Amino acid sequence: MRITTISPHDSLGPELLALQHAAYAVEAELIGDDRIPPLRETLEGLRSEPLTWLGMFDGERLVGAVAWEETPEEVDVNRLVVHPEEHRRGIGRALVEEVVARAGGRRIVVSTGRDNKPARALYERLGFWARGEHEVIPGLWIASYLHERSARDRPRGDTRG
Repeated sequence: MRITTISPHDSLGPELLALQHAAYAVEAELIGDDRIPPLRETLEGLRSEPLTWLGMFDGERLVGAVAWEETPEEVDVNRLVVHPEEHRRGIGRALVEEVVARAGGRRIVVSTGRDNKPARALYERLGFWARGEHEVIPGLWIASYLHERSARDRPRGDTRG
């Protein structure tokens, strides 16, 4: 397995979009709601997002990807997708760990479906702290997480954000 920079603007774009749709279909099932915007995104929409992408490959096959936006102070993880056939192989963990390494000490924020227990457990295992939950559209709830030195140093159970 290898992690490398990828782009939806090249020939990998359709494969990345298919991976994203497959991954978000699993999340939609977990949370009981299919109104997740990336689930319906087109290739043009994917390409229009100002995101930096990393992909994980098993041989030549794209099995996972992560995308983020960044400022000098913060990294905002926008997408984390793993092929449904590849769950429980450490792909999501490795991709998030790579983002944490590249963040260089900056705070990292990420959100996921409130009822996406596997994603929430992953972020919590990697030192992210729950910042709260909010309803993004009627009936669709997300949980937000923060990863920063001051948050990592808090006692377990302290969810101040």
